[in-house]
Order: sequence, then C-alpha cells, then structure tokens
Amino acid sequence: MQKTVLVTGASAGIGKATAIYLAQNGYTVYGAARRVEKMQELKSYGIKPVALDVTKDDSITACMEQIFQEAGRIDILINNAGFGSYGAIEDVALSDAKYQLEVNVFGAMRLAQLVLPKMRKNHYGKIINVSSVGGKIASPLGGWYHASKFALEALSDALRLEVQSFGVNVVVIQPGGTKSEWGTIAVDSLLRVSGKTAYAGLVAGFKKSFEKVAGNVPEPIVIAKLIKTSIEAKNPKTRYSGGYMAKPMLLLRQLLSDKLFDRLLLSQLK
Repeated sequence: MQKTVLVTGASAGIGKATAIYLAQNGYTVYGAARRVEKMQELKSYGIKPVALDVTKDDSITACMEQIFQEAGRIDILINNAGFGSYGAIEDVALSDAKYQLEVNVFGAMRLAQLVLPKMRKNHYGKIINVSSVGGKIASPLGGWYHASKFALEALSDALRLEVQSFGVNVVVIQPGGTKSEWGTIAVDSLLRVSGKTAYAGLVAGFKKSFEKVAGNVPEPIVIAKLIKTSIEAKNPKTRYSGGYMAKPMLLLRQLLSDKLFDRLLLSQLK
C-alpha cells in the first residue's frame, strides 16, 4: 500500500525538494505551506498542495482534517517548516523570538500531536523532524534560532522514547548548508536587527563568512535523499546529517572543549 506523506514548508528549499523526490518514488504526497501559490507547480508531480500556517491552530487542524478525509491516514509526517530569525539576543524583540519558537517548535509538535492517534492505532508511523546542525551547535547572532532547534531536538528525543512501543519512529534530520531561501532570509533579518548596533562588527564578519561559503553549498536534494533513507530504514538511526560542513562541524563539537570551539567559531567571523 502506498504510504501517505505530509511535508510542511513545501513551497521552497528542502521541503519542496523532498516532496518532489518522494512523489517520484511512489509516495502519496501532500505539500503544505502558507504560500499556496508557490506550490502550484508541485501538482505536475502528483503532489497535493494544502494551505498551512503552523502558527495558527485552526489552520493546522483544517489541514489535517482535509488529509485524513481524503487519504484516511498520514503515515509519515515531515516537519520541515521553519526559518532563521537572526540578530544579537540583546537586539531581537521578544515578540520575534516567540514567533521563531511558534514556527520551528510549537507548530511541529502540534502536528505530531494530531498524527499520533492514528499512527498508534495503525502501529506504524514516522515523524521526521528537520532540525539543523544548529540544533547541536550555537553560533553568535542566531541565539533564538538555535534555541528553537535545540528544543526541537530535545522534544524529538523525548517523543522517540514515548512512542517507539507503538511502532512509531521519530527521526531528526540535521542539515548543514544547502541552497534555499533560508540563508538570505537569515542574513536580511540579521542586518535589519543588528546591522547598526553594538554588534555591527560581528554582523559584518558573519555576512562575509556567509557570502564566502554560499557558492559551495549543495542543492536540497541531498537532504531529500537523507529523508527518504530515514523513512525506508527498517531500524532508522535517531539522527541523519548532511549538507555543507555538517558532519565535520558536529564531530568537532564533540571533540573540542567549549572554549576551543568558541575560538573556532569566532575565527570564522573576522
């Protein structure tokens, strides 16, 4: 039987690439995002676009009800919707910080709450939470983004232990740099929030570093393939990482002391 997949944040980047790749590989795919107009081309791959704002509970429940009504089930939930709100912690308005957590954490967990009853009943399900290398490594100027991804990783660990006896797998995906709108949005946010504050020097270093590596990052299909691997593994790993510098950075974070790793990070922002 064909598995039914819901991919959030499917209008661009990793979400779009994943929706297309899974549809090409025999899955029934629903792509969800706020920008429905940006998902129209997905229809040519047999993907069904659904409107979804993960910060609004009525939008979340309407999306889920539509899929359950049409497909009867969601076998695989890919929580990919997210963005990076960058700026020095001192400068970021708490309203913006709360919105960052609403999108990256609470929206994902609300979707998980709604898919779990049927997954438990079917004794089958996969919840794939797209975190980031930034879910294990915190760099300056991205504090609230990192807080959201650290939280997503902790919740994933707890959820994995809660639901494994019901035949449900919870997997974390940790992308490094990949081609998407994410980086541009993060840098624009950073310049707007902290570009002219006491942190302007650090911001200039961050922008320079970002521009230096922007041409080296792979296409998001790299992460889409990782997600497919995690879905199809009989006994999936708890975490999969890929993309620009993902594995080396995660390894260095394990090997180096906090202060040595701090020096490494700051040396890249000069």
